[in-house]
Amino acid sequence: MPEYTNKERIVKEVLNIFSSHLETNNLRKTPERFAILEEIYSRDDHFDAEALYIHMKNQNYRVSRATVYNTLELLVTCDLVKKHQFGKNLAQYEKSYGYKQHDHLICVDCGKVLEFCDPRIQQIKTMMGELLKFKVTHHSLNLYGQCDGACPKTVQKLN
Repeated sequence: MPEYTNKERIVKEVLNIFSSHLETNNLRKTPERFAILEEIYSRDDHFDAEALYIHMKNQNYRVSRATVYNTLELLVTCDLVKKHQFGKNLAQYEKSYGYKQHDHLICVDCGKVLEFCDPRIQQIKTMMGELLKFKVTHHSLNLYGQCDGACPKTVQKLN
């Protein structure tokens, strides 16, 4: 049996999950849909649909804008991609399968998104669930502010 890196193993698993999801819902298994999924899982950032489309076109993938947008929605439906609305009209996405729960810091000037993980948040979730007799299934914590010194928008204002 071949040895896979963790990233390769995750990509193989998400391709299988997506394939099953498409079959279950009687949706076409097109090479474009799988290429979009693989491209997303090769990234390590948050991205918007338009940026993903442009990146794929620049890499000579034969995908339409509509296919990118529609595939993203399918991937959100089967929990392979998370969709975020960080206070703007523009939705941002990130891969979610095989990646630990994390929270976000968002710069209100440049839109930069930083991730962080703090075990105390899990403790708060557990404690509040027990105190209020509430089963917490998931959470989202977004903290908004400004980049410290290195924000491109702040640098522009100073010049």
